[in-house]
Amino acid sequence: MKRPVRRTLLATAAALAIPGSALADSTGPIDLLPKDAANSERASRPVDKPVDKPVVSQSLPVAPVKPVSQTPVNAPLPQPTSVAEAFAQEVVQDVPSLTQPWTLSNAQALVLLVKKIGTDGLDPADYDLPTLQAAIAAGPSAALDETASRIFSWVVEDLRDGRTPMDARVQWFVFDPDADRYPTASLMSEALASGDLVGTLARIMPEHPDYLRLKAELAKTPVEQKQRRILIRANMDRWRWLPRDLGSQYLITNVPEFELRLTVNDQIVRTYKTVVGKPGRTATPQLAESVEGVIFNPTWTVPQSIVKGENLGTRVLANPAWAKKAGYKATKGEGGWINVVQQPGPTNSLGLMKLDMPNRHAIFLHDTPSRWLFTKTDRALSHGCIRTERATELAITLAILQGGLTPQEGVDLIKGGEYTRVGFIKPMPVYITYFTMAQNIGGKLATFDDIYDRDAPVIASFAAPRKSNRSRVTNEQVIPIEDDLRT
Repeated sequence: MKRPVRRTLLATAAALAIPGSALADSTGPIDLLPKDAANSERASRPVDKPVDKPVVSQSLPVAPVKPVSQTPVNAPLPQPTSVAEAFAQEVVQDVPSLTQPWTLSNAQALVLLVKKIGTDGLDPADYDLPTLQAAIAAGPSAALDETASRIFSWVVEDLRDGRTPMDARVQWFVFDPDADRYPTASLMSEALASGDLVGTLARIMPEHPDYLRLKAELAKTPVEQKQRRILIRANMDRWRWLPRDLGSQYLITNVPEFELRLTVNDQIVRTYKTVVGKPGRTATPQLAESVEGVIFNPTWTVPQSIVKGENLGTRVLANPAWAKKAGYKATKGEGGWINVVQQPGPTNSLGLMKLDMPNRHAIFLHDTPSRWLFTKTDRALSHGCIRTERATELAITLAILQGGLTPQEGVDLIKGGEYTRVGFIKPMPVYITYFTMAQNIGGKLATFDDIYDRDAPVIASFAAPRKSNRSRVTNEQVIPIEDDLRT
């Protein structure tokens, strides 16, 4: 299953006339433009020629699609059509509407499960074991049914959705559909019918290899190393905030690591250095969105904070020769309002490509002409968007996997110098995450600087009493990014 994908990507490297090892190991982006191309000529080309229909080619196979994880519980509820829709309304946690009957053997199995829940980074003290044990001692009763049902619901909620309440997840805007895919009431009915509580709950646990790596690390970390253990537990919980099934092909970037991964069937096939938002108002938020296409030779609409605030609009209108050389075109509307668009070309602030991933945060992944930034260790330098190393390689690879292009077609589009959008046959998930302990791109467990100070609220929530019936969406302010891109 993995080798065809490797051959596909190496075929891309061959088409670009770059050795496979150089493609994998190079630290700079691939420059596919002719060296003698005049920047001013490219800057003057029109930008109104989008191509929404992908170029279909059968010369390279699309990577095999991993089946979506199945569960024998009730069929999934209807999902929001977009992340924005998910945030438009409050969704409460799924809790059984009726208390279900518990046998003594099932209740005793629940006690054993709670006692061992520390192996997954949770605390048995959160689940009111004394009350459950007292109910068991009193024998079958309505009190036992109510207590066991309540505690089982808490366990499901924490293992499936994460223990951290939403108000401790700073700038976390990921809607997790797992509560709809794995309803608590259905899980409880199945567990009680089979008597296999552990096996039932295993189907809602994170299945990503990085979660299992953290779990193994927690098991071998001595209890005396309290700070390390709580950091492991916090990052294990972050995996529970994400959908259990991330998809068969997806992009995932860990902001504090400054790395992006192209992943197929949970196997990393490419990695790219990134530049992310500066701490503060322009810190990169955590998102789960969809890439709908790739844009070769993009334009850049300059934010009004620069057009007006820094008088760029007036300068462009007053100095046409300079504006043409810099690739800027300006239009003036009523009331003196000025719109400035930078045309495609190697000096464009978005570089030679951007991923088309519409979202209300205005966050996307793109190239940059300031490629020297990827040599820096601390790359929290942007105004929120994610600049990507070897962006043209990434763009062509995605156009092959999801857009039906051949490598040469991708190269030709970039060389053509015109704004061109290649739509994907199927949207590709992209996850912008925040892990301060995780497997690095070399496969080793590592810690990363908490550049946005987002660990503290998570750790504090673990020390505080557990919250029940937690919100699944955040009320935190959305900060649309206006990236000046000029670093």
